[in-house]
Amino acid sequence: MLIANIFLLILVDTLLVIALVDSIKERLARPILISTAALVASSVFFITLIIFNSSDVSAVLTYIILAFTAAFALLSLAPFFPQSKDTLPNDMAQYDERDNMFSRNNLKHHPDLADYYYTEHPEHKQTDEAIGAKTELGEPGSRFYDAYLTPIANAAFIFLARLRSISDGPKTETSEAADPERAAKIIKRLARQYGAADVGITKLKPHHLYSYHGRHSENYGKEVTTTHTTAIVIIVPMDPAMMRHAPAVPELIETSHAYVESAKIACIIAEYLRQLGCDAHAHTDANYQVLCVPLAVDAGLGQVGRLGLLVHPTYGPCVRISVTTTDLDLPADPPVDHHIEEFCRICKKCANLCPSQSISKEWKTPSRSFEHFSINQQTCYSYWKDVGTDCGFCIRVCPYTKPNTLFHKLVRFYITRNPVNQKIALLMNNIMYGKKIKPPTKNPNWP
Repeated sequence: MLIANIFLLILVDTLLVIALVDSIKERLARPILISTAALVASSVFFITLIIFNSSDVSAVLTYIILAFTAAFALLSLAPFFPQSKDTLPNDMAQYDERDNMFSRNNLKHHPDLADYYYTEHPEHKQTDEAIGAKTELGEPGSRFYDAYLTPIANAAFIFLARLRSISDGPKTETSEAADPERAAKIIKRLARQYGAADVGITKLKPHHLYSYHGRHSENYGKEVTTTHTTAIVIIVPMDPAMMRHAPAVPELIETSHAYVESAKIACIIAEYLRQLGCDAHAHTDANYQVLCVPLAVDAGLGQVGRLGLLVHPTYGPCVRISVTTTDLDLPADPPVDHHIEEFCRICKKCANLCPSQSISKEWKTPSRSFEHFSINQQTCYSYWKDVGTDCGFCIRVCPYTKPNTLFHKLVRFYITRNPVNQKIALLMNNIMYGKKIKPPTKNPNWP
């Protein structure tokens, strides 16, 4: 029994030390206190068993703990997710960019386009006018506007707008056709070299494209067409420590930063492909012809979460995405079931805590010929304009939004095994980080 108790002491305390060290790295008081208390309690308990090793009570407790530990380990490692019955139809309808809230919010600057749109969609007019009358993002008057901090994000978005001019370009005439296999390996290495945390490749399908342009007046209402066959999807993570301030202005600074970093990579890859003699286009913030999330899912980079965003298996929804499309027929990566939807089914944390109640607590809803997670973009965007940032509170509270430390790597592996693990992990997340998290009422002292 002595050896068994020493083994249990080392095993449990090692896990708790890992949790404590990573909690200290996160600089969050609650996880630090809970990890410390658990470590002290565990040490006292097992040392007591060791001291009274020869007693019958100690022996019985040790047998019980060993049996529980063995059963828990077997259960934790056992993969038994039920086979998913969800299949996507081949006739999914395309999404019209003109229906996006960003596009609809811009219509107040273009009365002729507004007349056209609201003639077709009179059901949106009253809501859009009310939202349009609110203070614009980045302008004085919103809850979290800061005369020194908000212009940081404004500068980033102005820079992104200027990148539109280099999203396309002439391809170089070459005598030798590019080797798709070789090019794909280089592109993935190149993306990571310039800061991507993950990158995937998938074949373009009609539902990946917007049906019509809607974001900018110069091509408003024009059909989105392309000769490209392949999409390269780029994932750039955001800093969870910055997102922890959501929806205050540091969140907006971090999202704009990630948009810039992902756009940089997409533009460089597009230019590289043109150097190989291929046509390529970089799809970046406010300059998308494609829907990034379904492309990322098909490229094996995650799944759609309840909050309507891509949930990456490592970085959760705490990412930003850019895409480069090309006519080079690159080899595609397969989609991967990361069992994220199963977790979203039981979690509902984003829906319960959303400040604008824009995320459904129900299961998927049908639209565009298939069932999927979607949010109420009107109430969501209206809240954005109230606070003056792109909120991000759902990203902040998502249990997947954690730094990529050893403890969280173990948890991520743990929840990929079975639904029981997911329920246990959700319970522990609520204990460690809190079930109810309130948005801040003012900006923090940053930096």
